[in-house]
Amino acid sequence: MIFPRKFYNRPTLTVARELLGARLVRILDGVKLVGLISETEAYIGEKDLACHAKAGRTIRTDPMYGAPGQAYVYFTYGHHWMLNAVTEEEGFPAAVLIRAIQPLEGVEVMMERRGGRDTLGPGKLTQAMGITKSENYANLTEAGSGVWIEAGFKIPEKSVTIGARVGLNRAIGEPWFSNPWRFLVKDKILK
Repeated sequence: MIFPRKFYNRPTLTVARELLGARLVRILDGVKLVGLISETEAYIGEKDLACHAKAGRTIRTDPMYGAPGQAYVYFTYGHHWMLNAVTEEEGFPAAVLIRAIQPLEGVEVMMERRGGRDTLGPGKLTQAMGITKSENYANLTEAGSGVWIEAGFKIPEKSVTIGARVGLNRAIGEPWFSNPWRFLVKDKILK
């Protein structure tokens, strides 16, 4: 079952946690690629100094202000695309960064696209799945968009680590630097 828009129209921290174990699906050149989401991070509003929306509504951040369940894809560090799922009410800029997946279907294609390397990192998973700026604004609640998120496995609390977000500059200050808004599955979802 593809998650409907109402799944995303909830508090961002709830969505970030519940995306663990969900299936990120991508149709690329007619091939179905599926990865189980194993790591997420929450970014919540203009007051969150780690969130792009701290700069307000810009060309870059516009998707974050859109409908819950749409994709926000941005380019960073000169060569990485990052996939986010927009959350909460339309007009309030919040999103969940998909940080890592465990490949499930189309593994050979993903590994070829990654040169045999892993998909543990937001830029790595988008490279493996061929997600670029073309998927910015994509509707993650419909298969017709070519990329969507659907139900997968329930991850028990004992299997989840919650901690600070990764790669933030200490200069953003507290509580933003240390907020426990990163969710990580401790072990492989499928063995």
